[in-house]
Amino acid sequence: MNAVSPGTEALAPPLAARLFALLSPARVDADAAAEAQWLAAQAEGLPAACFDLSRALTLWQAAPPVQDEALHRLAEALSLNSSERIALALCHAADTDVVAGRALAWLQAPQRDVYPTLGLIACLDAQRGLSAMQSLAALLDGHALACGLLQLDTQGRALPDARLRLPTPLVLALSGGQGRWPGVTLAKHAAPASALPVLAPSILAQCERHADVLQAGTAMVVRSGHPREARAACAAIADGLGMHAAFIEGDPPTGLLPWLLLQDALPVWVAELSPGERRRLPSLPGSKLPMLVASGPEGSWEKDGEAISAWHVPVPPQSERAGLWLACDVEAATADQLSLRHRHASARIEELARAAHALRHGDGSKDLGIAHVARAARAAGQGALGSLAQLLPEDIGDEAMVLPEALHRELQALAERCRRRDGLADSLGPAARTRYRPGVRALLVGASGTGKTLACGWLATQLGMPLYRVDLASVSSKYIGETEKNLGELFARAEHAEVVLLFDEADAMFGKRTDVKDSNDRFANQQTNYLLQRIEAFDGIVLLTSNSRARFDSAFTRRLDSILEFPNPAPEERRALWLAHLGDAHALDAAAINRLAVACDLAGGHIRNVTLAARAISHNEAIGWVSLIQATAAEYRKLGKQMPAVLSVGPGG
Repeated sequence: MNAVSPGTEALAPPLAARLFALLSPARVDADAAAEAQWLAAQAEGLPAACFDLSRALTLWQAAPPVQDEALHRLAEALSLNSSERIALALCHAADTDVVAGRALAWLQAPQRDVYPTLGLIACLDAQRGLSAMQSLAALLDGHALACGLLQLDTQGRALPDARLRLPTPLVLALSGGQGRWPGVTLAKHAAPASALPVLAPSILAQCERHADVLQAGTAMVVRSGHPREARAACAAIADGLGMHAAFIEGDPPTGLLPWLLLQDALPVWVAELSPGERRRLPSLPGSKLPMLVASGPEGSWEKDGEAISAWHVPVPPQSERAGLWLACDVEAATADQLSLRHRHASARIEELARAAHALRHGDGSKDLGIAHVARAARAAGQGALGSLAQLLPEDIGDEAMVLPEALHRELQALAERCRRRDGLADSLGPAARTRYRPGVRALLVGASGTGKTLACGWLATQLGMPLYRVDLASVSSKYIGETEKNLGELFARAEHAEVVLLFDEADAMFGKRTDVKDSNDRFANQQTNYLLQRIEAFDGIVLLTSNSRARFDSAFTRRLDSILEFPNPAPEERRALWLAHLGDAHALDAAAINRLAVACDLAGGHIRNVTLAARAISHNEAIGWVSLIQATAAEYRKLGKQMPAVLSVGPGG
């Protein structure tokens, strides 16, 4: 540090320079140590008021120099006492000025600590008339140590020899830098890959309203199915308060509060909870800042023993979704169709648009179309639900669907219900609008092989959405509460990603509740109850398949929007199924096909098995009657049934 030229009190030197001047030796000759000479230089030209510590502190508090603006701001925000302000100035000088550190080491010989000790602060406090114990008490009981602004090293030392220092991120922040803490990210300094999505105007307006009512010391949980969406909403609320969002993962590091104050940052805790999990909001000792939590839809947060209020970030309305697609360089007509078909939020729209544009460049298309987005949703959705569900990526076209006309109409109606589920009740009466949720739940019932899973794939293809089959083995757990946790995560991810969930053989999880005879029955019923509640609150599309509707609890069937019965195919439908599976790879005449359709009472899934087996028997040649009957006989044996005798004779018999 350089000595300050004589001037007015308003142009006084930094606080550290005044303190070093007070610590300089009374006499310094040419042979004195370099540190002593440097200390003496700090006293040269200082106004007389600087040599009265109480007066110097008063002047510094009233008119801090530019170099000390951050120090002064922090001292005021934390209501630091004079001893703490002295320690803060010396600790900062030790970490930012090599010569200052050496001077402190010289002053504190023989220990030669480069950081100030409690004893050194007591020596300065003595000039204010404080005893050593009063000085120690002011530091040890003060806010600076409590909030982590100062750190005390007492290892193997008596209290007077214990040294004080600042956490490194605070040194940088006090010097005009950012300073980085493990697990803490400032929204304004986030990496481009983790940049926050642009929120729709209506959601930004809600963020502004929340900012207006968020008081000092209060907290709020912001919930969303996508972490980036929740973070973006928290950042918008912080912006409404004139602050930056600081995202904190895990426990807060010691000293975080002073850093937040220096950065004008609002603490935002980031964590995903499982169903039924309760977590206490981490504390920042001495903080009066409001706090936010960016969380998923499950679990609950508490502060001071009370539940924290929560806000679920809604999906933007259709008109605003169109604007979000437009902002991602999507043509207006396509943006309107996408916004009408899909209930995507900002983060998901950005993800899909980025992936769809890459696909468009890959196939050389001029404009981005709905097909690009559908392909992007499938490709990007490979890991959207983790190991909890399996992506079924195949498109199922109309030509693959051989169903009775009435059932086909029901499927078309279900597809239309799914397309128009957003805002479906807007123009209806109050009874219909009350508690309306845009989720769609359908049960497909029928014998094995009647096309239930195929119909689910067709429906997902019609909607342009990925189809995920839930892996019951991955979801279910023998540990109490673990199944509900997995299901909560599954529904939360599916809701954000806008996918179709398929529960195959759904009666395994959604079956009837039983009378409680032991703890296993109680936990099984608890799991079923959670499923019933969660599926009703789910805003996405859920398809369930089963061989019998009688296996389901009546409380569950009430929650379904549609139940579709898949009958065994009649002869006309079986003929269409044989032709759809055989294609042109057969040498059968119309009479042989008709004979198969009338006599062979197999469903579509079994006809598929027969066709593939016959193709293998024919060595990839055209399928003939003999190979087809051999494969049919094998399928009947597999089913434990006798093949009709009429099929045992030749095609002309």
